[in-house]
Amino acid sequence: MSVEPKVERETLRVHFARLWDSDLAWNFRNSPLAVVSATVLLVIAFTSIFAGVLMPQNPFDIMQLFLDKANLPPVWSEGGAMPYVLGTDMQGRDVLSAIVYGSRISLVIGVASVAVSMTIGVLVGLLAGYIGGALDNFLMRLADAVMSIPTLLVAILVSAIFRGLLPVEYRDTFAPLILVLALSLTSWVVYARMVRAVTMVEARKEYVMAARIINVPRRRIILKHILPNVMTPALVTGTLNLGLAILAEATLSFLGVGMPSAQPSLGTLIRLGNQYFFSGTWWIVLFPALQLTLIILAVNLLGDWLRDALNPKLK
Repeated sequence: MSVEPKVERETLRVHFARLWDSDLAWNFRNSPLAVVSATVLLVIAFTSIFAGVLMPQNPFDIMQLFLDKANLPPVWSEGGAMPYVLGTDMQGRDVLSAIVYGSRISLVIGVASVAVSMTIGVLVGLLAGYIGGALDNFLMRLADAVMSIPTLLVAILVSAIFRGLLPVEYRDTFAPLILVLALSLTSWVVYARMVRAVTMVEARKEYVMAARIINVPRRRIILKHILPNVMTPALVTGTLNLGLAILAEATLSFLGVGMPSAQPSLGTLIRLGNQYFFSGTWWIVLFPALQLTLIILAVNLLGDWLRDALNPKLK
């Protein structure tokens, strides 16, 4: 009985050693920008997940907001006070806590929208590229029609329609789901076109032709043989588009059709702070904007590294 845990530990150690010695891991360790970007994202994700333990205040809890602590400057400025390191806003909400909680909302919506878009795009691309014919023409013409409409315009329209259909008491609750749907309706086209091109190449290779000859079911060919080969470029595209999704969510929230003030994302915090910028409370808008910039920059740098690392032409 005592041998099995040792075997499992040894197996895990071997797998970890292979992963550590892989080309991708070596490339990552020798890329300072990738290491720094990944570290920044891990720190932001960690603090966002454990915000309830790490932060001095829950900005969503009205019982923790005090109007007598409103508009306090950062702690290093005259009038600042602990534990409000980055100051407070007009409602007495700790800016640092709001930024961390807002980062969690922005990251979740960005990742969820990319995941939904990638799922739809990969499915459409596989069907269009492998089956072809009339289905390919229909799906690609649909993709052309979707691409002809600006993403933000579609997102604003979808958000406005759902907000108008939902009762007032449910609008804030379903706001994240509405944003994910709105951002996914146009973003899937990028994945569909890319996956279709790769699928058309893979479908003409010998191993797929051999599978067809021995009457392997079409679904098995797509899922077991072609899908693994299209996932690498799809994941790279998803990493690169994550920054765009977070920025799009922030733009919608800044315009007032995204996350509500009761559940502020980074875009909502920037919109609220921008209203009081010229009154001298610069910290309310500056620090959320810096956090948003840092997240998008880190995601883009990591995506650029992943694209170059998985590009066989650069090896």
